[in-house]
Amino acid sequence: MLAPIVVLVGPTASGKSALAAELGRRLHGEVINADSVQVYRHFDIGSGKPSAAERAACPHHLLDIADPLEPLDAALWAERAHATMEDIRGRGRLPIVCGGTFLWIRALLYGLANAPKGDDERRQEHRDFARAHGPAALHARLAAVDADTAARLHENDILRVSRALEVHELTGRPLSAFHREHGFRTPRFPARLLALDWPRTVYEGRVKTRVQGMLEQGLVAEVEGLVEAGYASARAMSTVGYKEVAAALSLGRVEQQALHEQIVRATRVFARRQRTWLRDQPVRLLDPAVLDPGRSQDELVEELGGAGQAR
Repeated sequence: MLAPIVVLVGPTASGKSALAAELGRRLHGEVINADSVQVYRHFDIGSGKPSAAERAACPHHLLDIADPLEPLDAALWAERAHATMEDIRGRGRLPIVCGGTFLWIRALLYGLANAPKGDDERRQEHRDFARAHGPAALHARLAAVDADTAARLHENDILRVSRALEVHELTGRPLSAFHREHGFRTPRFPARLLALDWPRTVYEGRVKTRVQGMLEQGLVAEVEGLVEAGYASARAMSTVGYKEVAAALSLGRVEQQALHEQIVRATRVFARRQRTWLRDQPVRLLDPAVLDPGRSQDELVEELGGAGQAR
């Protein structure tokens, strides 16, 4: 039987990237990115891509693999991630999936519901409609035919709103019905889902520090460059951090303290949604001291619930 792969989950700013790099170094592993913004080139600071030191600790995969205007959904990512995982295993190393895009992780672990393939013409119609009437109007169209899916998708997530609307238009059935039938209960291969468990007050401090660091590293300049390069309409621009900076730039009101507060608030909201997902998953919560240098390799493997043992 195959040994479990490691899947590092958890809310934004919980330390997934650092943990992944260190586990990769100590357990002969390689990291597979599962963040839907980090897959895009040029979206670097705001997406919290692994640092140069983290990337040097062990091989990283599926970072910077797409142009920001290139559509990359859960199915396409899961296909590439699965092939990468098999390659890593074939070389006798440990696959470590790391990211906060839980739909993508679910697609890798459980496969996707048997919904119809995408329709380019309908997707273009949806994009045109959103540009003409706003993302909220497209989201309202979805809510009218699939309230369950609309309730879990943000109105600015045009890619996923369009996909759900497309499924209903092609089949007459809501995407949520396909999901209920699928169940997402039987994994395709063994995996250990792990997350660092920070005290709430410590986590809040980590969020503030992360956002401050991004602003100091040049997040505003990064967004300015992305807009000038023609990426203002990229899906990644609607994500936390990028959205707030882009809005400030459009209004000509870029004030660092105000931006810090806005991004921290948005991060907290996003983190709450991430934690809601985690409550329904078999996640092993780890004490942040898990990587204490004094722990032996056997103790580390035991703490991880058997993940990383001989394959």
